[in-house]
Order: sequence, then structure tokens, then C-alpha cells
Amino acid sequence: MPADSTDGLPVESLERLRLRRSAKWRTYDPDVLPLTVAEMDFAIAEPIRDALRDAVERSDTGYGAPEPVLGEALAGFAERRWQWRLDPGAVFSVTDVGVGVVELLRALIRPGNTVVISPPVYPPFFQWPAEAGAQLREVPLAHDDEAGWHLDLAALEDAFRQHPAAYLLCNPQNPVGRVHTRDELEALVRLARSYGVPLISDEIHAPLMLAGATFTPLLTVPGAAEVAVSLLSASKAWNLAGLKCAAIVSASSRMRAVVDRIPPDARWRIGHFGVIATVAAFEDGEPWLDRCLQTLSRRRDELAELLATRLPTVSWRPPAATYLGWLDCTALGKDDQPQQLFLSKAKVATEPGLRFGALGSGHVRLNFATSSDILDVAIEAMSRALP
Repeated sequence: MPADSTDGLPVESLERLRLRRSAKWRTYDPDVLPLTVAEMDFAIAEPIRDALRDAVERSDTGYGAPEPVLGEALAGFAERRWQWRLDPGAVFSVTDVGVGVVELLRALIRPGNTVVISPPVYPPFFQWPAEAGAQLREVPLAHDDEAGWHLDLAALEDAFRQHPAAYLLCNPQNPVGRVHTRDELEALVRLARSYGVPLISDEIHAPLMLAGATFTPLLTVPGAAEVAVSLLSASKAWNLAGLKCAAIVSASSRMRAVVDRIPPDARWRIGHFGVIATVAAFEDGEPWLDRCLQTLSRRRDELAELLATRLPTVSWRPPAATYLGWLDCTALGKDDQPQQLFLSKAKVATEPGLRFGALGSGHVRLNFATSSDILDVAIEAMSRALP
């Protein structure tokens, strides 16, 4: 299969991609096409590649030093991208978003406390509260034909009346690709302030707004600063997950005090290459990101057409953000039967829906951040696997 570079960011041939040693390409047998974890097949952005190459050539492989460069780079990007003027000095570096969430929960919880999440959601959301010593309460997203998936504010108020230790927000929401509206976020903040519930917002996919979508950083919502912190990273938008760098952002003395309870050594666990790559992404990677978003928007449209023509029994709501398709395959089976069907019969790996909560029964999550050719091959194989 030739490299695909005719309609956006280039993708190497499948044979070349299989030489990669990341989890996406090493989890399954060599004859399986993986469209699983949130890792893109595009070539790395040149400013990031050049910054990393320069560090290696200078043998600059020591401990990471994220202050003040990480905060300054993130602040510049946030203001240009979202008109969000954050304080660079209020940026606390952590290894990754998951580590940041767990450390924040440890700073907030007391024995017996509860943490609220809204499935279907990124699988680690189910484990992070337990890792920090809290109980889990699920308040699923609501769903209707007009609005699609959205926050169930009435159910969240019922949960907040019990004064949980925190609510973990996923914005944009993985796996359904929902970008929560400003009105929704304003209502959420009002509830959090009324009942004294801290909000921890995972905004790792924030740079990945597809055509027609607008991201609202939670901390730009009036009143959010007093109850919320946000976590951001360049890892999803520029494919840097293996380099380990993320940021916690606070915007009030009250929430900064929560962040300050994180052990100081957490800063030293950040990846030096992660800092270098992240700063390069935020400072010089926007032209690449714009091309990436154009490419992903095309892939989303291509996937919609492929599903309609070759897998008409599979339904979906095209995501407003991310490069992840949440496919309703309940016509093919319940639980994780569709994922197993596609894996065993089509040799195409997708993420099983139940990993994202009970509402994921009969669903799969498909990563479309690849070439048109690979996407075409995958959907054709999946269509031939149908009973």
C-alpha cells in the first residue's frame, strides 16, 4: 500500500507503520490492523522532530526542567487558540493527565468519599478514583436524537447533593466526541458552586476541534476558577503520549492550594523530552495542527460515507472533536460481541465498548486518524465479516 499524502498529512505505508514499537502496533498479531488506542498514524510535526533531534545531538538527555517554559508556551497557545488568558505561573507540570488526576484526587478526598464520573467515558476514569482511595459513582451522559450525548444536569445535581469529593469532567468527551457547550458548562459550574463540589476537567483533546466545533475551556466559565482545575497536554493533538508531559492549570488561590498539596517530587517525574516536544508543539506546531484538523475532518466525512455504504447496520453520530468514532453496533450483538467479530473475522482491532461503561454494550470505538487507504481497507474487511 503506498504512502498517503495526497489529501493532508502524510501517512506511511502499512508495512512501514508496522515497524513502529508503540502499544498500538505491538498489542495484536501482525495480521491485525489496529484502529484502537488514541495514537495517530501521521508523521510527527517538523518543529517537534527538529527540537528532539537537536536535544539528542547535544546529548541533552537529563532531567526535565518545565518551569517557566511549559507555562509560558501553554499560555501563549491557549490565548491564540481559545482567547484564554491563563497565568503561566499557575501551570503545574505532571507526568501525564492520569497522574495529575490521581494526585488531585489524593489532595481532595477523605476516607469514604465518592468521586462522580459520566460514562461512556475514557476507561481510566473508572480506575482513577479507586487508585486515590475513593468510591465511584456513575452519572451517565443523557442521550437524545436531537442533542446526542450530553451532560445529565438533573442527575448530576442529585449526585452533588451528596457532596462527593469531586466530579471528573471529560471535555471533549472521549469516546463520544461531544464538545460540551458553554451553557452546559455554566450550569455545571453553578451546581458545583452550590454544593461545594470540586471539578477536575480532563481537556487533553481540547486542541482537536474538528470543522464546525468550538472548545470552551472550563476555567473561562464565570465562577469556575473557585471550584475547578483543568488538565491539558499536547500528547493527543501532536502524538506525544510516550514522552510524558502534561499540565494542571488553576485560576484561584483556593484551587491553587489544592494543587500545592501534590508532592513536590511529582514535577521531577516529567519527561525531559516531553517538555521539549510540548513546548515546540505549543509554540511552533499550530500550522501542523491546522493541517491535522483538516485531514481529520476529511477522514470523519470519509468514515461516514464508508459506514453508510458498507456497514449500514452500524450507526454513529460523527464526533465534533477527537479522531475517535463511537460506533453503535448493537444490531450485530451485545456486550463486546461486535468488537470480537471484527477482530476474529475481519482482523481489525477496535476498542470494545464496555471498557467505556455499561452504555458501551454493543459499541466499538474506532480510531480514524490514519490514511484514506487504510480506513477503506478496514471498513471493507469489517463489512465482509458481517454474518
